[in-house]
Amino acid sequence: MPVVDMHTHIYPDKIAQKATESVGLFYDIPMQAEEGSVSRLLELRDGSPITHNVVCSVAVKPATVTSINDFIARECAEVEGLIGLAAMHQDFEDPEAELERAAEMGLLGVKLHPDTQRVDMDDPRLMRVYEICERKGLALLVHCGDYRYDYSHPRRMKRVLHEFPQLRVCAAHFGGWSVQDLALEFLEDEGCFLDMSSSMRYLGMRRTRELCEMYGPDRMMFGSDFPMWNPADEYEIFRSLGFSDSAYEKMCWHNAERWLDCEIA
Repeated sequence: MPVVDMHTHIYPDKIAQKATESVGLFYDIPMQAEEGSVSRLLELRDGSPITHNVVCSVAVKPATVTSINDFIARECAEVEGLIGLAAMHQDFEDPEAELERAAEMGLLGVKLHPDTQRVDMDDPRLMRVYEICERKGLALLVHCGDYRYDYSHPRRMKRVLHEFPQLRVCAAHFGGWSVQDLALEFLEDEGCFLDMSSSMRYLGMRRTRELCEMYGPDRMMFGSDFPMWNPADEYEIFRSLGFSDSAYEKMCWHNAERWLDCEIA
């Protein structure tokens, strides 16, 4: 069956090393994959059960939005098994026109990171982006949670979900990186998808499985957060959790199809 790693970051070769080091400094975590180039992602994917990667990059300045989207779209067109998400920034001048252009290039959603973009998840500028995504049928992947910041607090995600009930949202990192149990209080009964990226090694096997069961296999998706972690290693940890084959199919394949609203084969 297809296995989708639905949370990976990629960068052009000339900045891949520097960008990866910057991410490591932000989280104070050594980068497991060394660099976030496409070639490195494919090297780690080769020989593993992973067949597809949802790829994205974060725009920390409005001036980089279009070049990031051009890069993601080009790599997805050239490399089999890559599925792209667009970048957006809260201060980009015309988000509707750019997201229309991104969709025409084949990108299926948008990735936002409120903490590195220094914006509240429910800021009116981002609420405008969500409205566009909901209307155009674009999926949304949002970094959620960080004990150091309030930008991406799970309560803000809850508000977004209530304001845009038709928006197909994935709340990354069990809805709350480093605050997964807090996220459960806000998101357990909501309708969003969640991914398990950058979480399993901190939570441990038992709590990871418990959270997957609490949210349910119809909402969870496998993701590695490459280049923070080696996707093949992350998949092996996930596969060892002991879920049924039908639950694994949902979390590694069918839920990604539902979230992205596309067939993955």
